[in-house]
Amino acid sequence: METYTVLSGDTMWRIAKKHEIGLNELLTANPQITNSALILPGQIINIPGNNASTYTVSPGDTMWNIAKKHEIGLSDLTEANPQIENPSFILPGQTINIPNGTSTPSTPSTPNDIRALENEVIRLVNIERARVGQPALTENNEVSRVARIKSNDFIENNYFSHNSPTYGTPFEMLRSFGINFSAAAENIARGQRTAAEVMNSWMNSSGHRANILSSTYNQIGVGVARANDGTLYWTQIFIRD
Repeated sequence: METYTVLSGDTMWRIAKKHEIGLNELLTANPQITNSALILPGQIINIPGNNASTYTVSPGDTMWNIAKKHEIGLSDLTEANPQIENPSFILPGQTINIPNGTSTPSTPSTPNDIRALENEVIRLVNIERARVGQPALTENNEVSRVARIKSNDFIENNYFSHNSPTYGTPFEMLRSFGINFSAAAENIARGQRTAAEVMNSWMNSSGHRANILSSTYNQIGVGVARANDGTLYWTQIFIRD
C-alpha cells in the first residue's frame, strides 16, 4: 500500500480521483480520519492498491499475530498503518490495512567463506560439548536457514536483539518457518572476525555457554551474515525436536 502526503487545497475526493480509486475505498483504507472533510497539509494518507485489503482486529489480536496470519512482515504491516501510534496497543474493532506485494523471505545466498564459518562454529560447539561429556549436536539445515535469515535481518533492519521487528521472538520465528520443536534457545553476536573468536565470546558468557553445553538440545543451526562494512553477524539456534 502506498502513502500520499496531503497538499494545501487537497480533499479526499481529489486524492481519490488523482489515484484513480473510489472515494469509499480511500476512506476505508484510512480509518484514522474521523472527519473526511477535514484533512490537513502534511497529513499521511494510505492509498490502497487494486487488491488492497483491510482486517478488523479481534479480541486477543496483536500486530505480530495479524502479520503472521497474512504472511507478511511485522515492519511491513506497521508501515502500512501510520494511524497506529503504538503498535503494541490495538483494540478489537479497529481496522488494520493489510499491505500487498510482500512475500516469504528467500534464503539468503551463502558464499563459500560464510558457509565455512558456519560449519566451523558447529564443529567447535561439538568439541566443547565433548569436553563435558555431552553428545554432539546434529545440524538441522532448516534451522540454519532461519539463523541465516535472522543474521541478515539484523543488517537489513538495523537492530541487534533476540526479538526481531520482522519475525518476533526466536520461538515465533521458528514456528513461522514451520519448524517443530519441544525446546529452543538462541545465541547471537556481532563483530567477531572468526568462528574461534565468536565461540570464545560465547563460552566466556554464562548464559551463552549454558546453551552450548545444554543436554536439552539435540540439533543446531548456525547463520552468519556480512554487512557492507565487513561486520559479521552471528546467530546460533539450538532445538530439541
